[in-house]
Amino acid sequence: MTPYVADPVYLNGRFLPLAEAGVSPLDRGFLYGDGVYEVIPVYSRRAFRLDEHLTRLQATLDGIRLANPLPLEGWKAVVLQLIEAAPWDDQSIYLQVTRGADDKRDHAFPPASVPPTAFAFASPLVTTPAEVRATGVAAITVPDLRWARCDLKVISLLANVLARQQAVDQGCAEAILIRDGLMKEGAASNIFVVKDGVLLAPPKTHLMLPGITYDVILELAECYGQPVKIAEIEESELRRADEVWMTSSTKEILAITTLDGQPVGNGPNAGKPGPLAGQMWQWYQDFKNTVMRKG
Repeated sequence: MTPYVADPVYLNGRFLPLAEAGVSPLDRGFLYGDGVYEVIPVYSRRAFRLDEHLTRLQATLDGIRLANPLPLEGWKAVVLQLIEAAPWDDQSIYLQVTRGADDKRDHAFPPASVPPTAFAFASPLVTTPAEVRATGVAAITVPDLRWARCDLKVISLLANVLARQQAVDQGCAEAILIRDGLMKEGAASNIFVVKDGVLLAPPKTHLMLPGITYDVILELAECYGQPVKIAEIEESELRRADEVWMTSSTKEILAITTLDGQPVGNGPNAGKPGPLAGQMWQWYQDFKNTVMRKG
């Protein structure tokens, strides 16, 4: 066990210590990034929207033509056992499936007799500290150089990794991806924009990963009567925004207060978290405590 991964982990039908888990160097996940993953937040030892996460896992498996190694109930049993064994009440469950290990390196799919590799583990779920939320974070914009199936949650994340590292190199928390003049998402988050009191969200397309937290934000907006517009967001709109947020299961709702070195927003609130970010964060906490933690 490490401070970030609990024992036991799950690997191909067995629960065992992380130090004893091993995968062939010929595994296609290692050679090609040929696989999928899913991350499931857990609150008070209750997996949040487990069915929705496993549905997204299946959709990604279908998208890359990879057979699911476990039925739905099998994955649920794995997740529940990992949750029970981990020392943390709030957790993040990571699932990964690759196309397995053939006896050679060949781009074409291996024979059907080669089984997929299934791996899963629990980590602590660490959210943004209050002092960071109070000031917001900085982000940069970068060209979106990913492939055209960003809706698939695949492990081939090199373009995201390079974009995120470019942000880190500049002392920023996130890189916002721009494709053909349109804002898509962050390297590891969804992005929302606020303008004139309206919450703007990019639509779910094959160029954006459909985040579960993204869904929660839109549901909360509808519940509380917050005006929403789901439409493509031009880069110019992003730069004129009153507020910009990054959202994910770990970031929750985190205000981006500086974009490419310039303050977000105008007037006395420029460069500060906006009022709607604070309101949405509170709605999210209420939802987490009354729904997410109740199962």
